Amino acid sequence: MIRVNLLPQKKAKKLSFSSSSPSDPSLKQALVGVVALGALAAGVFFVLDMPKRSRLHEVQDANAQLQQQINEKNKALQGYAELKKAEEESKKRAESINRLLATKVVPAHVLHELGKVLTKEGPTMTEAMAKLAGSTADSDPNKRFQPDWDPAHVWMTSFIDTNGVFKLDGGAQAESDVTQLSKRLAASVYFMDVTPAGGERMFDRDTGLQYYKFTITGKVAY
Repeated sequence: MIRVNLLPQKKAKKLSFSSSSPSDPSLKQALVGVVALGALAAGVFFVLDMPKRSRLHEVQDANAQLQQQINEKNKALQGYAELKKAEEESKKRAESINRLLATKVVPAHVLHELGKVLTKEGPTMTEAMAKLAGSTADSDPNKRFQPDWDPAHVWMTSFIDTNGVFKLDGGAQAESDVTQLSKRLAASVYFMDVTPAGGERMFDRDTGLQYYKFTITGKVAY
């Protein structure tokens, strides 16, 4: 028996292709462009960007090392500054000690000062004492001494220092010479509380000359 299908049949859908098929030249050109751009970007990255990044890292590492060296140098300089400061302080202390030693009265200094007093050089005086013992209007008659006095008019026979208290014995041509010597001793920075302790006329049998025997007491400025 022959069967005939009278029902309407669905027509098969025709496959339609766009105007741009894989074999279309324009599509191929677009794909080539995309690949070229990708290759160009990769080339730029590898040729330009990567070396710059590598150089940047090198510069950053070098800067870090340089900063570390700077920090170490700063620490060293700080230590040097502290040592320099300590050295300067030590020098100042040494200078102060030397000044104290220079001004400290010792027997050698006392003998040297006595030698100056018994010469025309005169005693070692402060500026204030020099004004009082001078011949200006500001001088003190009780402290003033004659600058032209001849120290050869006196001589010492002994000088005894007992715990800072001294006793000087000697001779002079006249009592006024003892006064001049006493004023010079009193003006000196090495002596204090200088006082003539009396004297007497003496006769030298060998020379037949008279002289004045004296004693002066006081304190040494230790």
